[in-house]
Amino acid sequence: MTTPATLSPPTKPAANPLARLRDPAWYQEYGVYAAVVVVLLFNALFTEHFMTADNLRTQLVQVAPIVIVALGMALVIGTEGIDLSVGSTMALATALLPLYLGYGLVPALVVAMLAGAVVGAVNGTLVSLVGLQPIVATLALFVGGRGLALVLADGRLKQIVNPDLLALGTGSFLGIPLVVLIAGALAVAVAFLVHRTTFGRRLVAIGGNRSAATLAGLPVTRVLIGVYVLCGVLAALAGILATARLTASDPSSMGTLMELSAITAVVVGGTPLGGGSIRVLGTVAGALLMQLLRATLVKHDLPDSTAQIAQAAIIIAAVYVARERRSR
Repeated sequence: MTTPATLSPPTKPAANPLARLRDPAWYQEYGVYAAVVVVLLFNALFTEHFMTADNLRTQLVQVAPIVIVALGMALVIGTEGIDLSVGSTMALATALLPLYLGYGLVPALVVAMLAGAVVGAVNGTLVSLVGLQPIVATLALFVGGRGLALVLADGRLKQIVNPDLLALGTGSFLGIPLVVLIAGALAVAVAFLVHRTTFGRRLVAIGGNRSAATLAGLPVTRVLIGVYVLCGVLAALAGILATARLTASDPSSMGTLMELSAITAVVVGGTPLGGGSIRVLGTVAGALLMQLLRATLVKHDLPDSTAQIAQAAIIIAAVYVARERRSR
């Protein structure tokens, strides 16, 4: 008597690697990194003197303040919020620096960053306690914050001559600019905050479903205020570093359109506007992609308006990919 042969489970067909390229999830996870590599390869082949150490150093220095602001923006967007006041917060920080540098560098830095914390606390209170929509709450300080900065500076540009402050913008350590090191350290710190701390887990939970987080007993109000305070402090720090690099305090132009640059970096980096997730490394890569794209177009003698159109197309593509992934 013969025994029936043991049935083996049917083998799954080998996955087609090209199928991944049609998956929106792949683009949201890795698209920004692939885009950075493509832009670098293009410049290596077709842009003269772009891939030199000096030019790459310049690109990193220019993008560092955007990265710092975008990190704070990513935290806010992770809670399903938005902060339109980051540019005005940078202007407020740069206006306060000359007023307090006479007391020393540390007091001036503390006052400038404290101003960012106050702006964030006001935004967070309006969102969490008053119940205003984040875009409305932060719009008030988007307008009023820059107006206050101009009043503090008497509407004038002021030169910065403090050598200790200027060293923050022009100094380096082991050949790496200090502003780049600071931005990198902050990216690591924010990643640790999001992924390894209770505060970060609560932040993501609130962004995923605020009502459920409230019913679960999470301190929603405290977390939201804390997130906006962190965003304000990071924006103030970016304003300090930008002031040190430019060697001048100019509240009328400092941080102009920075809120849009930060939001772009966060969205292109894969963080959903609906909250519940934060991609720190993607945010850094998104800021770098926008900077490299702008520099590439300038190197090829294309107007800045072309760069803005290209950035708009990338934003639309990123939002579309995120929507397609959610719909599946």
